[in-house]
Amino acid sequence: MFNIGKTTTDADSVYPTLRRPTFASNVVSTSQPLAAQAGVRMLLAGGNAVDAVLATAIALTILEPISNGIGSDAFAILWDGQKLHGLNASGRSPAGWTPQYFAGQKAIPMRGWNAVSVPGAVSAWVEMSSRFGKLPFEKLFEPAIDYAENGYPVSPFVAARWEFLAPELAKQPGFAEAFIQDGRTPRVGEMFRLPAAARSLALIAQSKGEAFYRGELAEKIAAHSKANGGVMNTDDLASHTLDWCGTITQDYRGYTVHEIPPNGQGIACLIALGILSHFDITQYAPDSADSMHLQIEAMKLAFVDTHRYVSDPQTMALTPAQLLDPGYLKSRAAMIDMKRAQDFGHGTPPKGGTVYLNAADASGMMVSMIQSNFNGFGSGIVVPGTGISLQNRGSGLNLIDGHPNQVGPRKRPYHTIIPGFVTKAGQPVMAFGVMGGSMQPQGHTQVMVRLADYGQSAQSAMDAPRWRVVSGLEINLEAEVPAASRAELASRGHKIVDLPPGYMDFGCGQIALRMDGGGYCAVSDARRDSITAGY
Repeated sequence: MFNIGKTTTDADSVYPTLRRPTFASNVVSTSQPLAAQAGVRMLLAGGNAVDAVLATAIALTILEPISNGIGSDAFAILWDGQKLHGLNASGRSPAGWTPQYFAGQKAIPMRGWNAVSVPGAVSAWVEMSSRFGKLPFEKLFEPAIDYAENGYPVSPFVAARWEFLAPELAKQPGFAEAFIQDGRTPRVGEMFRLPAAARSLALIAQSKGEAFYRGELAEKIAAHSKANGGVMNTDDLASHTLDWCGTITQDYRGYTVHEIPPNGQGIACLIALGILSHFDITQYAPDSADSMHLQIEAMKLAFVDTHRYVSDPQTMALTPAQLLDPGYLKSRAAMIDMKRAQDFGHGTPPKGGTVYLNAADASGMMVSMIQSNFNGFGSGIVVPGTGISLQNRGSGLNLIDGHPNQVGPRKRPYHTIIPGFVTKAGQPVMAFGVMGGSMQPQGHTQVMVRLADYGQSAQSAMDAPRWRVVSGLEINLEAEVPAASRAELASRGHKIVDLPPGYMDFGCGQIALRMDGGGYCAVSDARRDSITAGY
């Protein structure tokens, strides 16, 4: 079993932290304290981990609008006490998104209506509650509706990012009306209200999501799209479906790591771990240049294949099993040169600003969930009178002719958000995730290496300094990476690039680790306003 204690080795003790694990029989962990409390309220009301995680997710649409909204996408991995389930609730592109629709453009826009695919989070709330929840669906909305109607004090990280992003988004249709009140964004601790969102959430709760996909809210979304140059219509919204898709896996050091299958990028973590399994990484110190170089090179190899082959499953030329073929990954591992950074090309396998949250309860149910608007307020679009901010997940498609991820009608885009889960011998060990765009599979990989290879505690694995692959030979390193390691990585050809001011993508993670004797060790990430709560 992974290390569950406080700092237990000399290596662990070097990482400064503002957090300590929470040990409890029932836990909720996420990036915003009031949202975690919303989940605990459901547990105290007799709900289970699904009720808790959904109340948390719904509250986050109000409490952390920089990262998600009612118009988000969502994925989840759920242990029901006996079996593991994977849910893909990402939406598809509008029917009008043909390659010809974007003719003359170099890329799908990152902002505006032509970045918006059909939002799937509401469907995830409905489906998870119906299939696994205990409490009435409407009750899950009570904390979020209260915060939207009566207000809440804005937390520090959220306030800072809100202020940073607002100038870029102020001219997007509906944004200023909702998120720039009295001519500015809210300050830290200042009360913020979004009563229009309270009304929308109430409609969603009462109609079990029908208002969003086929009713009053769908009509408002479609009308706003038409009025502002978009092509999403009521048929696009009504046609949305989600999938219980199971998980794809990679065995690593005696554990089985689970990710959602494509169209998500979770397979990148599994590829990287499959490559690393061919090395004895423990011969190198955890924060040494050798250890980081090896992980970085494995991650680069994973990304080039992921970006080349991953798309909507309906258009993938390869299966996940082909990309994870052990012989193929062994051949990719052989390409790593420990003395030199490389800019790898994709291989040829054998033919054949997101919120992360988790909850676990005393019955043994564990949920790993992620929900996102992507890229800081997503598209920037907010539907007037509704408080519904919309994701920009459609920007995950591309305009490369013949590419499996090329834009097309009713197509799921390449997706960055990924919940993670770990089992051992078929039994649950950990629900975990690290949010933050392309950082997510990188964060999953780094957490697993620290836990499974180095035996670090869950909190230490969360606190430890991170690296981030950008593209080509470019990488980012957190300031806490030892100076000697930084210098040695540079000498091997890694181009170390500082993140621009206001950037946040070293990710933010949460862990719920099941203890052998019962109960959970819940860990949060000090990089944001994160907190764990339990009883």
